Amino acid sequence: MKILVTGSNGLLGQKLTQLLQQDASVELVATARGASVITINRGAYFSLDITDAEQVEKIITQVKPDIIINTAAMTNVDQCETQQEACWSANVTAVENLIAACEKVHAHLIHVSTDFIFDGSHGPLDETEKPSPVNYYGESKLAAEQRVINSSLSWCILRTVLVYGITHDMSRSNIVLWVKNSLEQGKTIQVVNDQWRTPTLAEDLAMGCYLAAKKKASGIFHISGKDFLSPYDIAIKTAEYFSLDQSLIKPTDSTQFKQPARRPLTTGFIIEKARKELGYEPHSFEEGLRVLAEQIR
Repeated sequence: MKILVTGSNGLLGQKLTQLLQQDASVELVATARGASVITINRGAYFSLDITDAEQVEKIITQVKPDIIINTAAMTNVDQCETQQEACWSANVTAVENLIAACEKVHAHLIHVSTDFIFDGSHGPLDETEKPSPVNYYGESKLAAEQRVINSSLSWCILRTVLVYGITHDMSRSNIVLWVKNSLEQGKTIQVVNDQWRTPTLAEDLAMGCYLAAKKKASGIFHISGKDFLSPYDIAIKTAEYFSLDQSLIKPTDSTQFKQPARRPLTTGFIIEKARKELGYEPHSFEEGLRVLAEQIR
């Protein structure tokens, strides 16, 4: 089975390409902008900008993958709000390019989406929930989903929530690393306690992608962690795990932050469908912290 991964330099992309290289039945083709930041021991690597339709068609028709897993996206929510053209290009036009190329080689497309397509009025949510985004990032990701669903392709959409983990080159931050680093430096931090998520370990999301590919699953699946936590809970648990000073963590609410993009207050996912149909079983948040701690060491 030949699997092409887009965005292989990102957090999810790195975890997924490492996982796929361990399966001898998978022929990996990793792609991202520029050079690969991780070593591809088994498989091939191509530099690919998926916003460039010509490049996408050229590489995909050359490689002829059985499955494409699209992990590439512009995910900085505030940047998406202020740079809407770049956001649409990365999150929608790029997906249109992939769909067109997939149609030519009859590839199965697995597309990674987000909880930010929802309005945040309640949660946790299952796959039947009606999307209603409150920011431009969410709008772009929903538009991409609609493109996939309305295509003639064999497809699968994996939605996820608040991904955390460590990249090979430590180039990406996330809530866990931010809390850990801030507290180690003795900084007081304000963390919101009125938003709710099911934070997802990057390794778990990669496993969800892998299971969906192996089963050539179709339809929409919610892939996230299993613990329903506020960012404040996440910060306290992180401080506890790494034996850091919890008194430096001050609870606050979303109204105290002036950000370009609105955030949905409550999301989080019900993952029963992924458990039942894909055999997906995520780590608990504490287990996720242990995985991180081992990688930091």
